[in-house]
Amino acid sequence: MAVTDHVGYAEFMEGVKKRNPGQPEFVQAVGEVAEDIFDFIADKEIYHEYQILRRLVEPDRVVSFRVCWEDDNNNIRVQRGWRVQNNNAIGPYKGGIRFHPTVNRSVLKFLAFEQTFKNSLTGLPLGGGKGGANFNPKGKSEHEIMRFCQSFMTELYRHVGEDTDIPAGDIGVGAREIGYMFGQYKRITNRFSGVLTGKGLEFGGSRVRTEATGYGCVYFAQNMLERIGQSLDGKMCVVSGSGNVATHAVEKIIQLGGKAVTLSDSEGFIFDRHGIDQEKLQWVKDHKTHRRGRISEYAKVFRGAEFHAGKRPWSVPCQIAFPCATQNELSGDDAQILIGNGCECVSEGANMPTALKGIKSFKDAGLLYGPGKAANAGGVALSGLEMSQNAARLSWDEEQLQQSLRDLMQGIHDRCVERGGIAGSDRIDYVRGSNIAGFVKVADAMLAYGVV
Repeated sequence: MAVTDHVGYAEFMEGVKKRNPGQPEFVQAVGEVAEDIFDFIADKEIYHEYQILRRLVEPDRVVSFRVCWEDDNNNIRVQRGWRVQNNNAIGPYKGGIRFHPTVNRSVLKFLAFEQTFKNSLTGLPLGGGKGGANFNPKGKSEHEIMRFCQSFMTELYRHVGEDTDIPAGDIGVGAREIGYMFGQYKRITNRFSGVLTGKGLEFGGSRVRTEATGYGCVYFAQNMLERIGQSLDGKMCVVSGSGNVATHAVEKIIQLGGKAVTLSDSEGFIFDRHGIDQEKLQWVKDHKTHRRGRISEYAKVFRGAEFHAGKRPWSVPCQIAFPCATQNELSGDDAQILIGNGCECVSEGANMPTALKGIKSFKDAGLLYGPGKAANAGGVALSGLEMSQNAARLSWDEEQLQQSLRDLMQGIHDRCVERGGIAGSDRIDYVRGSNIAGFVKVADAMLAYGVV
């Protein structure tokens, strides 16, 4: 019987929907994981007896708070902040902070749920959490961003700590915002600790952390290709997004011999048929960082590049696709277009960027498909190494960290292969493999604690 016809699964998902009304992103994330887990635990009564999956989809706590700050015109502004602490069975909560107008409870619960499995897959002792605010940094001055970050941390500081919950950056939160928040934490507590990761090198940050998610996503694609005797060399690659993850994914594609031809933002995408080289990529990094510019301006600077307004890059023929922007950016129709244009491999740099219909299409077509919880785990893996450096008051060199990142991504790939084999085939279901491998470690730790 297919798992989607399994009465237990259907009843479980109906309960999730009833307990979490108006939270479609969270329900989607749970459904994608539970589909594989129900099949895996069908003959494992202890997981049913101790209601492990039911407990996993209920966060340990969701903290919601008001964030008041003053803009440059002396107007009092009010935003809403959250921290979702999903599960700490294998270690302290770990996950990013997102500042974006679309942030809400559903989005953060989905991200914290995914983070629990992602962190488990790394092999590091890290639990899952996520936080953020419905604050839009775009168009804000440096002082406005600083005041907001300080106000946000004034509430958040009481819920985090280096052995409790260690936030990092995410969309809208980079090294600048982490610096402002860490400074406020230090100011309030009079402690210099590894309470945040993604810090500047001058005050406890780690080399390679900025690059880690984008690099790791490409390493995961390379691992999938190498398993079937191929490589990234010479492959045409389509990348969405133009932020930290996307630009560093392009950088690693270039280094491994691939040809990246697209980047995007909320206004559309650029297609550069000549390929984005290191010089062009540096222009993008500088333009986005210092001028907060739009990707459309790329087409005005580099001859031969085209800008396609209001569209995403999935119609561009490619062999490998890297969705690196945001959740649900790649629909079922987009997936069919990619497949029809000859795409062979998809490696997700963003969290849950592919809709459920798209995932099904990729699996049915036999594509190499690396889900976000596995493919984009490089960032949190390097965050774990930053925590180790902070605890030991050490700073490791770049070569050591680059090798550690490659090893961590290889380990994640191998865990997915171990659990994702398809009977009667040499293909791997990386979605199933990542879900089961991530689940088992957390579930077994929960069993060891009893009912808590």
